[in-house]
Amino acid sequence: MGIFSRRAVETTPLDGVDLIMSDLDGVVYAGAGALPHAVEALNRARPGRRLVYITNNASRTDSSVAEHLAQLGLPTAPEEVVTSPQAAMRLLAERIPAGSTVLVVGGEGLVVEVEKAGFRVTRSAEDSPAAVVQGFAPEVGWLQLAEAAFALKVPEEEGGIPWIATNTDWTIPQSRGIAPGNGTLVSAVHTAVGRLATVAGKPEIPIFEEAVARFGARHPLFLGDRLDTDILGANRAGIASALVLTGVDRPKHVLAAPAGSRPGFILGDLRELEQPYPVATVVDGVVTVRGARVRVDGADVEILSTGEQIDLLRAGAKAIWDTGRAIFGFRVPELLYADPFHRP
Repeated sequence: MGIFSRRAVETTPLDGVDLIMSDLDGVVYAGAGALPHAVEALNRARPGRRLVYITNNASRTDSSVAEHLAQLGLPTAPEEVVTSPQAAMRLLAERIPAGSTVLVVGGEGLVVEVEKAGFRVTRSAEDSPAAVVQGFAPEVGWLQLAEAAFALKVPEEEGGIPWIATNTDWTIPQSRGIAPGNGTLVSAVHTAVGRLATVAGKPEIPIFEEAVARFGARHPLFLGDRLDTDILGANRAGIASALVLTGVDRPKHVLAAPAGSRPGFILGDLRELEQPYPVATVVDGVVTVRGARVRVDGADVEILSTGEQIDLLRAGAKAIWDTGRAIFGFRVPELLYADPFHRP
């Protein structure tokens, strides 16, 4: 769908959607503050469909996230927030007995979900935990990472305990810029013990399945700002996806997106959810998206007409993606990945 569509009539990304599944960091807000146009656009999109927020950030509870969204002007109930710790509890329940002791590396959002699931929380490997669960929190430091490494020193295939990571996002958008995410902290433990964690959140599908099942959705649409977690995860789960250019990934990343991480829609910001989405046409190798026209000639990506910048990106992405070749095999004009779009 989206830029792959050959329908003659332009429709909006929201047409036929019964559940909007939205990421938070980089889509709705950056740090504590809302991103421009996000609140207004989501409130306009709500009538006639459900709205659920999906986050890999394990540092806060669903209630605290809902309260934050309400303060920004998005009335939200806790059950309308699906977190990676909730998905992690599903995985833990499949691997260890009920009531087991779990070593938690993370903050309140993860601790609350572990306790709600009926497990006992410890911070020390000396308590012989049955598993380690790791999620992001600003206060996570060397001491917590070291305890995880101590608990995970024996590989699972040799009788060691399971290691569940809520997510492995490398970065988190903040109001001051891009900061290290849980993936960097999981990588630190991996470097120490030589083991890989089982991941609960995006881009794995349990978190998507939880949201779809919770609301009985038949035609969901996922909104994200990252190709490697949001879009890849939605694609794996068979869910339509839109990339919004207000967070981590930029136009140059869109052009270079591998096949599994390509969105159905490319949006400058969330206002475009309710706007007709252009149909891309291909004639004699020329991709046209409204006023933008791009073609690939050997190793050269050529701009024949620019149009609006967002349409130029859409046309350039399709032209490059349709070749089946990697981006490093092309000479790409800088104008094609110009970046006037808002980001933290």
